[in-house]
Amino acid sequence: MYTCGPTVYHYAHIGNFRTYVFEDLLRRTLKSFGFPLKQVMNLTDVEDKTILAAKEKGIPLAEHTAIYKKAFFDDLKTLLIEPVEIYSPATDYIPEMIAMIETLIEKGYAYVGKDHGVYYRIHSFPSYGRLSHLKLDTLQEGASERVSDDEYDKESASDFVLWKPYDAERDGAVFWESPFGKGRPGWHVECSAMATKLLGETIDIHVGGVDNIFPHHENE
Repeated sequence: MYTCGPTVYHYAHIGNFRTYVFEDLLRRTLKSFGFPLKQVMNLTDVEDKTILAAKEKGIPLAEHTAIYKKAFFDDLKTLLIEPVEIYSPATDYIPEMIAMIETLIEKGYAYVGKDHGVYYRIHSFPSYGRLSHLKLDTLQEGASERVSDDEYDKESASDFVLWKPYDAERDGAVFWESPFGKGRPGWHVECSAMATKLLGETIDIHVGGVDNIFPHHENE
């Protein structure tokens, strides 16, 4: 079972924990019926919000996210939510993310833009939209700020970023070297790579907040 965990840029709120309480109930129910269970929950510790928050405080990213990781685990204990088998901070799996992106490029599902960012070519995946019940031709640029053609060098506004090219003003000291150039992974591929690394090519149950169905879960 894979859980989309918190983005540790700030304290998790009651809506976040509502999701984790439901997931805990599912976990306990499966265990009570004797199902063997291995659950992974990611911790998104590198993303636009975490970088911006650390920058505003004037402290390193890892120092900033450590504060909210600890607070999150303290809150889980307070709510008597069972610990999962594996917690996976995104920054621990950057090589796996880069490798997955390379595979997607080799298979024609992704491409490198002129800005050295890497983007997923949505039109290469005929089943895109099945999970969220959205049709590709209905996605409008700028809708809910989730489909945009302005920030990056993409073939199509609906393509999403797998590798964000380094921007000194935005990213500061937060970047990794890759075959595509300096940068960092996009949010969606972070979860895809961690789930594959820790649970294998297929998983039985994927859980997360309803607000993540599109675009995050669809793009995973």
